[in-house]
Amino acid sequence: MTVTLITGANKGIGYETARQLQELGHTVYLGARDTERGEKAAAELGARFVQLDVTDDTSVTRALAAIDAAEGRLDVLVHNAGILETALDVPAALRTFDTNAVGIVRVTEAALPLLRKSSNPNVVTISSSLGSFWAVTNPERPEYAVPLALYAASKSAATMLTVQYAKAQPGIKFNALEPGTTATDMTAAFGIGRPVEQSARVVVRLATLDASGPTGTLQDEAGILPW
Repeated sequence: MTVTLITGANKGIGYETARQLQELGHTVYLGARDTERGEKAAAELGARFVQLDVTDDTSVTRALAAIDAAEGRLDVLVHNAGILETALDVPAALRTFDTNAVGIVRVTEAALPLLRKSSNPNVVTISSSLGSFWAVTNPERPEYAVPLALYAASKSAATMLTVQYAKAQPGIKFNALEPGTTATDMTAAFGIGRPVEQSARVVVRLATLDASGPTGTLQDEAGILPW
């Protein structure tokens, strides 16, 4: 049985990814900041809930300790937790990077001992093509006209962390992805996006790579993206 942890999974892409991986037979730990919402989501899916705030060291440590006690290993880690700030100021920058970039380091470092116990350890980071220099400087790409500076910069950091972890941890696969513009709470103000079911399939594809799968990449549903 594949043991999987998904952060920020009580709604949106994380929730749907949990649902799809459950259907594939994974033992899914649904991580969420809010205990009531997280427990409700986990109960709906038949998943296991762990209280996990990616901005809080104690919360992260406790969540991974709970998985260790119950399972003794972690096979798949999906970094899904993220925020989108439209403001461009210091408080917004600190919140954005603490969640979207530092949170990746915080959870990955806590998870590494458990991932090393897996026979096929796999880390998937939900990043964004908005963090791709290639995409945001290309007038033919939709990212060119999207002025979300902090979100874009934090996702560029998320992708770079993915590459650097892949180099530092050659025994573990690390890949980042652009899931596609998705209709979630995060994009509700813009009135855009496709159903979460479609975007979650991109996550699931990378979360179910076999031992020969790629590492250190940024991908979308069509394959590897330049960035």
